[in-house]
Amino acid sequence: INNILTGKGSFRYRTQCSFELNIGPNEDRIALHFNPRFNAKGNINTIVCNSFEAGRWCEEKREKTFPFCQGQEFKIVIKFILSEFVVTLPCDSTIHFPNRFGAEKYSVMTFKGDALIRSIEIK
Repeated sequence: INNILTGKGSFRYRTQCSFELNIGPNEDRIALHFNPRFNAKGNINTIVCNSFEAGRWCEEKREKTFPFCQGQEFKIVIKFILSEFVVTLPCDSTIHFPNRFGAEKYSVMTFKGDALIRSIEIK
């Protein structure tokens, strides 16, 4: 990931709904795990951010600001800065999450879960 990632999509209607966006140097090391949870893993309307290294999760950050609605379009913008990721949510609020690996760029981005991704743009 070079500088700014913009993603657009919508969430499916599901009883237990969540979505994961992972960015990192490979699939075994995740610098940013961005995980909005409507009702999943014991969380309701919570955004969880974390990183994964050496086979385990690091200290997570939880956000109670939850501007997502199932079935509605969303847009997120992730700005990559050497020291952190700045995630701008649909309500224009931001999440600041540390770039714990300190890398200048990342080569792997994965999506999974209950979101239909309509477009991805990297600048």
